[in-house]
Amino acid sequence: MYFEELSAEIPPIEQLLGWSWPEWGISPLNDGVEVFALPPRLIRALADATSTDLEELADRWTARLRSAHGDEMTDDDLLAVLRGVSRLAASAVNTGGGLYSWSF
Repeated sequence: MYFEELSAEIPPIEQLLGWSWPEWGISPLNDGVEVFALPPRLIRALADATSTDLEELADRWTARLRSAHGDEMTDDDLLAVLRGVSRLAASAVNTGGGLYSWSF
């Protein structure tokens, strides 16, 4: 999604509503655990992303976080996170698997 139309701005709501978003892998549990299944299109885009693509995405991600949260932005290395997710996506594509996100 992000690789198709590069922008520092959030896309219009109509465009956001047209995208395929992660779906519940299981319904949220009472203890706050959620599991999302990432769409195949997103997995493929992450698997095929070049280093430059990931750097640009990390820069846009950082700009959006700073815009929304100022100095309270995460201290995580967003590029390192994206590189790791890209490697997981490549493995998922190569093995015919999927990517899932657990959140607490």
